[in-house]
Amino acid sequence: SYAAVVVTRYYRAPELIFGAQLYTVAVDTWSAGCVMGELFLGKPVFPGRNSVDQLVQIIKVLGTPSESEIAAMNSEYPAHSFPILQKTPWALTLPAATPREACELIDALLQFVPSQRPSCMSALQHAFFDELRDPATRLPDGGPLPPLFDWTDAERAAHPGFLLESIA
Repeated sequence: SYAAVVVTRYYRAPELIFGAQLYTVAVDTWSAGCVMGELFLGKPVFPGRNSVDQLVQIIKVLGTPSESEIAAMNSEYPAHSFPILQKTPWALTLPAATPREACELIDALLQFVPSQRPSCMSALQHAFFDELRDPATRLPDGGPLPPLFDWTDAERAAHPGFLLESIA
C-alpha cells in the first residue's frame, strides 16, 4: 500500500485522486504528460485548487471517465455520478502552433486507464522525438546534440536491444 499524495497536485494521476493505494510507474507517465502539456501551454494543464477541483479540471479536458475507466483506476472507488462531458481534442486545448506529434504523445500519456499509458521507453519511440534521432539536428548555437542514447549497462540489461535501437 502506498500513499496517495506522492506528487504535486497539478501533475497527480487520476488514480491517485480516486484514492488508489496501489499504483504503478504509470503515475509518473501521467506526470510527464502534464509537464509536456504545460511546456506548450505555458501554464499547468490541470490547475486544480484541491483534489476535487483537480478531477474537474481533468474531466473538462479528457471528458468523463466511464465506469470501467474508474474501476481501472481504483476498483474500490464507490459508485459515483459525474457530469457527462466530452473529450476536448488536444489541438483545441493547446496552442495552434503545437506540433501534431506533440498532441498525439500528450494524448497517449494522459489516459485515464494507467495500463493504456505507454511506458517511458515506449514513449521515447514516438515520432515527437524523431528530430533528436536525426544526425543533422543541431543545437541553437550550431553545435551537435550531446549523446542522448548512450545506454548504461543496467538499461541494456533491463530492455530488449530492439527497443533501445528503435529509440536511438
